[in-house]
Amino acid sequence: MSDSESKERTFPRPLTDTEKRVVAAGRAAERETLEAFLDYLRAAVIGRASGVSETDARRRLVPSKTTLAGMLKHLAVVERSWFQHYLLGREKAELGIDFETPEDDPTWDLTDDDTLDTLIADYERACAESRAAAADLPLEQSFTHPQIGGLSLRWIYVHMIEETGRHAGHADILREQIDGTSGF
Repeated sequence: MSDSESKERTFPRPLTDTEKRVVAAGRAAERETLEAFLDYLRAAVIGRASGVSETDARRRLVPSKTTLAGMLKHLAVVERSWFQHYLLGREKAELGIDFETPEDDPTWDLTDDDTLDTLIADYERACAESRAAAADLPLEQSFTHPQIGGLSLRWIYVHMIEETGRHAGHADILREQIDGTSGF
């Protein structure tokens, strides 16, 4: 497809700002591309969880603990774990991360105080904190993970794209089961 053809391409609906940023990242530098895709997936998760009832957000439609509400809570902790704890070295207790292994992971467990609005707001805060944590660091910024060893900020971005993308797919399926809507 030539440059003139790509400029004329139309989409079935107007693109969101986040989607426009991903499209523009097609010719961007590595960091801008990584950030655009991660933000697109973050927005996809929020978009799939938005607009459902509190009951539906908590409803378990699969055998695991996976719910739309639980996914938001889980992803907020994952954001803080990678960007705040591992990258910046903040203590887990300071971040409210009170488990050590995936086997005792309570991040999908909901309390009575967890509402869809508070979970979305907390996830958005965690994402903003992640952006701020990484903003002034080079992609080569390294740190040591106790089980994996040496890693970089670039690795965190790629891992978070994978993690968030996987859960965005889960959210898509759950939302389709809840009310039949699909897509972002």
